[in-house]
Amino acid sequence: MKYNILLVEDQDQISNVVAKYLIKEGYDYVIAKDGFEALDFFNRNKFHLVLLDIMMPGISGFEVLKEIRKISDIPVILVTAKEEEMDRLKGFEIGADDYVVKPFSPRELMKRIKVFLKRIYHDSDEIIYKYKDLSLYTSSMKLFKEEQEISITTAEYKLLETLFMNKGQILTREQLITLSYGEDYEGYDRNIDSYIKRIRQKIEDNPKNPKLLKTKYGAGYIFGGEEQ
Repeated sequence: MKYNILLVEDQDQISNVVAKYLIKEGYDYVIAKDGFEALDFFNRNKFHLVLLDIMMPGISGFEVLKEIRKISDIPVILVTAKEEEMDRLKGFEIGADDYVVKPFSPRELMKRIKVFLKRIYHDSDEIIYKYKDLSLYTSSMKLFKEEQEISITTAEYKLLETLFMNKGQILTREQLITLSYGEDYEGYDRNIDSYIKRIRQKIEDNPKNPKLLKTKYGAGYIFGGEEQ
């Protein structure tokens, strides 16, 4: 599952830093700069978690949270510039799930987000491999090109995982078989060529002139363009 985070923050410096970490973790996100914009985005999109600053122009984060709680139980992490017990208690009374105080560690914030998403949506510790505009999700066995999911078979997924894990290295047909399907593989060696052809049709802009998954004649295949 690819999660979508609503980040409500009026300070560009903070939202830009958090956004970079969200991207690194493989999350989608939308930034709202005030409470009114946050509610507008929330009502028009599907989100899995909200990062909500309390002190904002227009209406406060508390008021935004009240409106969200009228229609949704989505996890909400409040962000504030001051650590006051009354603010924390008020937030929890309204329905906040967690609380972080500025300045905060972006890495710690990502850990908190991951805990909530895993607990609420029962997600596993998914690894996401990325190259160019491709993203391969290990637990769900899904491939995305930009934001578009690409349908792949189990055999194609196993081969893609090997290619992502060995990006930039030339792998022979025999190595691809062993790494992807194990030493007990009972299919034909040439099946790899068929899988490669099908994968190219799905990931390359021009499969007849591949830029991502290339053939090194007499040696094997390389994913990632150049040998390391």
